[in-house]
Amino acid sequence: MDSYGDLVAAEDVLLFVNAAITSTGQREFRDDADEQRMSLDFLHAYMLGNYRELYAGVLALDINDHNAVLIVRRLLETAGEASADQRRREGRLIASRLAALPPQRVYGLFDALRRAGVNNRRTRAIVRDWLASRKDLAFDAVKYRSGLKRVLRHTHLTPANAPEELGTFLFAPRARARYAAPLLETWRRAHYEKAALYELPYTVAEGFAARHGVPRDVFLERMAPRLTRLETLRLQESARAHGATTVKTDLAGMPLTRLAAYVLSLPLEDRLRRRAELTLALESAAGRVAGVHRGTWGKVTAVLDDSFSSFGSVHKRRRPLACHHLLAALAGEYTALWTSGRTDALLAYPYGPTPVGRRILDALETAPARLVIVSDGWDNAPPGLAGEVLRVWRTRLDPGRRTGVVHLNPVYDAAGFDVRRLAATVPTAGIRDAEDLPALVELAQFAEGRTGLAGLTAYMDSRAALLTAGHDRERAR
Repeated sequence: MDSYGDLVAAEDVLLFVNAAITSTGQREFRDDADEQRMSLDFLHAYMLGNYRELYAGVLALDINDHNAVLIVRRLLETAGEASADQRRREGRLIASRLAALPPQRVYGLFDALRRAGVNNRRTRAIVRDWLASRKDLAFDAVKYRSGLKRVLRHTHLTPANAPEELGTFLFAPRARARYAAPLLETWRRAHYEKAALYELPYTVAEGFAARHGVPRDVFLERMAPRLTRLETLRLQESARAHGATTVKTDLAGMPLTRLAAYVLSLPLEDRLRRRAELTLALESAAGRVAGVHRGTWGKVTAVLDDSFSSFGSVHKRRRPLACHHLLAALAGEYTALWTSGRTDALLAYPYGPTPVGRRILDALETAPARLVIVSDGWDNAPPGLAGEVLRVWRTRLDPGRRTGVVHLNPVYDAAGFDVRRLAATVPTAGIRDAEDLPALVELAQFAEGRTGLAGLTAYMDSRAALLTAGHDRERAR
């Protein structure tokens, strides 16, 4: 039996994990950005001060990049407060997590450490190892030039894998009449030669195209072969509007959450016209995420919130379409119930009140093995019905837990320092990307209070082992 202190610690960790999954310090439907940032900063300070080892262990969970960077930064800023064993463990977790982050996030982190005056031996070693793992520093020098320049100036490092001309390119780019490294030479030529810009990464080439006055349609047509999959997806509608017909992507190969965001950004008329193509792409993406677990979840009913508040904000859109398709892939038998009453998921859009309680009643009538609720927790038609239905169901009608119920919430409630819950008797976990749904349903079991700190710590240790082992394998290649 866990002590009361251990149970409190487990609850604190779960509360922080929910925040680290859902909040990015940006405006939400009901909270502004300042409220989100202040609430999140308090939780980071609280966790670091009271549970340093668990705080570091959260890096191995499915938290968002914003909070992963904040954790790494705070651990490095307070390295003097950690024991030698803690520093070793933190170092492995930090290196493994940095390897999984987008490069622009990592360069932003290094710049924040520079501004904070953090330049100890441990930090320099982490920076050195991350730079050494980069496959092409010439590419970074072109695409992330200011970030790489600042970090090298701050740490005084000379990466072993850097081209000989890297320092000159970063700090005195016009000092050479020609560069031996092909990409660096292409960047130099692009200043006066239009053809050269089409050999650069898109984000760099875009600036040169504007400088040379290249029409948007011509630029996109010629850049199409060099676009990444995500760049192609993001630019499809812009390219279509400018008449650039070659910017097309294989939607079936896109990540599920990104694909769902793209689909729901389309006008309803376009979704209807492309129904077969879009549906096949979504189902294929969901099937890839489900993998070996496809069809293994038994009878699943989902309550999916498409009320007006599911719009989120201009900074953070909340779209349950990806969860819908993933649950359909995981289930042996699947029923989807949208709060709006719609039956066509492809035509979903934010509208109306949030009658979550009524939809839960409908869902329980299907006698599912699993009930998954995806909602921001604001049950207002009528208010409080969802919590009462779930309370009565769990305590009176199904105390033996024949039906597993979990609530996934994409919204951090700044005032409550957690995601908003529908009922105390139902586990709630934060969610941001649909791809994380299976792991979050597993994590939600700890929120039921049946498993205390020991079980939660063991789970976090297993995730940390997987993360660091994967990083070690990559480094060994």
